Amino acid sequence: MRQFQKTAVSIAAAHVALCWSAVAMAQSAPTPAPAASAAAADGSTVVVTGQRAALQSAQKIKRNAEEVVDSIVAEDIGKLPDRSVTEVLQRVVGVTIDRTMSKGDPEHYSVEGSGVSIRGLPYVRSELNGRDSFSANGGRSLSFEDVPPELMSGVDVYKNPSAEQIEGAIGGLVNLRTAMPFDFKEFKGVVSVDSTYNKLNGKNSPSGSLLLSNVWDTDLGKFGALFDVARSKSATRTDGIQVDAYYQRTPTDPNWIPKAVGWRTMEYERDRQGIYGALQWKKDTLQSSLTAFESKYKFNWAENALFGQANPYNTTVDAGATYGPTGALLTGTIRDAVDGGISFDADTRYAKRDSSTRELAWNTVWTPNDRWRFTSDFQFIRAKTQGFDSTVATGLQMAKETLDLSGPTPRIVFDAADLAALANPANYYWAFTMDHADKSVANQKAWKGDVQYKFDDPVLVDLRFGLRLTDRDAKTQNSNPSYNWATITHPWQKSWDVNELAYLSNFGTDLVRLHTFDNFMNGNATVAPVIVPNTAVAAGYPNSYDTLHGYYETLCAQAVANQGYGCFNHYKPSTFGTDPSGDNDQRERTQAAYAQLRFGFDDWKFPVDGHVGLRLVHTANKAHGYFLLSNATINPPAGGSVSGSVPTFGTTAAAISHDNSYTNVLPSLNLKMKADEQLQFRMAWAQAISRPDFSLLQDYTTMKVSTTQHTEGNTLVIDSVNFTGTASGNPLLKPIRANQLDLTAEWYFAKNGSLTFAAFNKQLKDIIVNQTASIAMSDSTGTNYNFTLTSPVNGAKGFARGFEVAYQQYFDTLPGWLAGFGVQANYTYVNSKQTRYNSVFSEYCTGGSGSADNLNLNINGCDTNGKSFSGLPLNNVSRDTINLALLYDRGPLSARIAYSWRSKYLYGTNMSGTQGSDGLDTNPASANYGQHNLAWGMPLWADAFGQIDAGVSYKFDDRLTVSLEGQNLNNAMYKQMMQQTVGMMGRSWYASGPRYTLRASYSF
Repeated sequence: MRQFQKTAVSIAAAHVALCWSAVAMAQSAPTPAPAASAAAADGSTVVVTGQRAALQSAQKIKRNAEEVVDSIVAEDIGKLPDRSVTEVLQRVVGVTIDRTMSKGDPEHYSVEGSGVSIRGLPYVRSELNGRDSFSANGGRSLSFEDVPPELMSGVDVYKNPSAEQIEGAIGGLVNLRTAMPFDFKEFKGVVSVDSTYNKLNGKNSPSGSLLLSNVWDTDLGKFGALFDVARSKSATRTDGIQVDAYYQRTPTDPNWIPKAVGWRTMEYERDRQGIYGALQWKKDTLQSSLTAFESKYKFNWAENALFGQANPYNTTVDAGATYGPTGALLTGTIRDAVDGGISFDADTRYAKRDSSTRELAWNTVWTPNDRWRFTSDFQFIRAKTQGFDSTVATGLQMAKETLDLSGPTPRIVFDAADLAALANPANYYWAFTMDHADKSVANQKAWKGDVQYKFDDPVLVDLRFGLRLTDRDAKTQNSNPSYNWATITHPWQKSWDVNELAYLSNFGTDLVRLHTFDNFMNGNATVAPVIVPNTAVAAGYPNSYDTLHGYYETLCAQAVANQGYGCFNHYKPSTFGTDPSGDNDQRERTQAAYAQLRFGFDDWKFPVDGHVGLRLVHTANKAHGYFLLSNATINPPAGGSVSGSVPTFGTTAAAISHDNSYTNVLPSLNLKMKADEQLQFRMAWAQAISRPDFSLLQDYTTMKVSTTQHTEGNTLVIDSVNFTGTASGNPLLKPIRANQLDLTAEWYFAKNGSLTFAAFNKQLKDIIVNQTASIAMSDSTGTNYNFTLTSPVNGAKGFARGFEVAYQQYFDTLPGWLAGFGVQANYTYVNSKQTRYNSVFSEYCTGGSGSADNLNLNINGCDTNGKSFSGLPLNNVSRDTINLALLYDRGPLSARIAYSWRSKYLYGTNMSGTQGSDGLDTNPASANYGQHNLAWGMPLWADAFGQIDAGVSYKFDDRLTVSLEGQNLNNAMYKQMMQQTVGMMGRSWYASGPRYTLRASYSF
């Protein structure tokens, strides 16, 4: 904080001094388009406003751009067409968003959307007013949901880079634009307030924004100042039903039974704040600007969930059950008499996060004559985030669960005995806890200098060249273990660890409550109330954890007293900031130079203009980390001996660091040919890179010496010695590289009417995947041994190719009020594939490890019967994406109804909720045939999803506008599917319900 304040004061002081001495002049960010105008038949001027003007301005940007770009422009000051920047971006052709809260967490739905992909690829770079911007999340781009849309005047999506643009975008570049003081001719003020109502939880959430801007013409030059502030709150709820993985109970069983069906609900609250200020000055050939931007994003959520913990191999199905054509259970009642009932855990989970991104930027421009232009741009950016996540759970054993899985959503049938048992606290025990904490800070200082020289030539337009220097550091700390799951009591601990479970009737009765799941999924499903811990228990870490695990200590001490053994699961708190395995400390410096020549053949029959350029960039990275080696533990019987030898290694723990550097040469060519005043064609070719996320560069490696052994009499026999290792990251990774080609045809038949087509092909190299390698290490005697190390490597190639079609038009020629109608539509098709340099596939899965070292599991996915999958596409790529919008603008009335849809896509393999270690070995050649000891993790897919949003606004006069908006009006349900041998089986169904927003804005 102190560093940022000092920098801010220093730059502000320098800026004021520069303005008064009249030595510089700032280049403003791209301006938001003002209201468009057109000449009426009688010679008067018709002012076009609202979404019609926004579409017209966005079309003008696309048409005149030198690169392949699509834009969205705010309809009015501070009014983009959606409630979050992420939702805004999904309207752009070729752009898709995810609907979960984070990439690694498929079990929590995000109402406002999350990760952004462009043309199916996640390698997206983000900018604010043309400058690099990012969040402190271990990645390289902004979390767009963190940014207040009220501060934005427009969003540009560049899909093929030029040499002039900052490197790092393969999928595309998203540039967020804010307003500048000189965008307005005089004083301007706008205040807006709104309230959003969520139907599912019945809560209202307020928002508001204020913009003030003014300009002054003085003898010292033209001055401008702008201040913009916004705050938005949101309170949403998501309900979900989850079906656990289906199992074969024996290798020859024709039927597949799910472990159980659970349900959950999550209450989510967020507070998003933004503040932005800009100063501008201009005199003669000099100009200068200073901007400061800060976004803050706080959220907390509380979840209550019931999920299965049963042993599927002890499950029985009552007579009368029905099965699908592949043997999967459709309807029936499942039981587990062997274990005393179907085991469930009922949790309360509490999570919170506090994130911010701050930027201070100083831009100067000097234009000494009509040929030369010199630009200097300084930037300082600081991003940070801190999160906490705590789960505590009770457990119970249900006598039975009656299921109907034959419909569009699962249905659980409860009789009076089921409901009574679930509502009785005496049937519950304390089950487990899980805690997590993380903290990240990232800083970057950047300077960019650009020079432009204009030619006096019929072909050559100008030459642009420049330098960019950056210095960035990023440090992330995670608790260790990252998610510290610890049992309190479970049925599987009885007899060998404890004699009794920590039932609520004996422990902590006052720490729980009955959660009733009212209005579940907007009344479209009915589930039973369950006993869950109070939210305060989850939020009360670490004291509440000590209390809960104290119950275990009491019970296991009783077991030791009764039988002489027990107490094998003592609670071990996680560490934070003291264990190097949780730290990722990075520093990166870059130096880039570019030259770009613009040209135009205006006298050709079909005029052609464009630019050719080359960008040369050098990257140097230093990672600080730790190395840990664990020697094998050999414990022969008392008084016995050891048969066989096991090497020992000297250095077992040491701080390490690695330097990595690389240079990339990135050529680009952009051409535009005008067939006539309405029709034009483009060709864009470039080579691009995307640097590895900092989370993949972590320098932490563990090596392990282990043995397989058995005992013969009084002798411990060493059968084999294993040398393995895992790296949390790889500080020597290189960037992903791409050759990309775009071909477009664009027909602009009206100021707000166009039909465009774009075909693209992105050939990818050095995609980052996990892979094993042999690393030689010397033991204490100097003998070399080869360790099999698993780490991320540049180990695959692939492609993403397809096409985009976009159409928009207002039907101005229709009579009367019908002339207000318009339409906007786009479609994107993407085909993708990834091929590893070294293939990893086997028909059957092996081993009980679900970690990174099980490559077949993590790459191809493994079913619960041990069979692998193959031919999976790139993650997060939908083959088809559609956006449709019906528009109306006439007089003071403006309306829109929009539909966004994307086809199914692969979310990932071996994900949370669809992974385990009790897979059935059905490999006839396996020595463990029929056993339940395989790690499994199946491919998880997001099903096709479409959502309807709408809005209507009325402009009472030039000052006051009132609007009503609705999101998710079709009450869309987000569905996930797990790929299994018996087909695509439904995994999760999430419902968040519609939201309604009433908004008023006043200009003065």
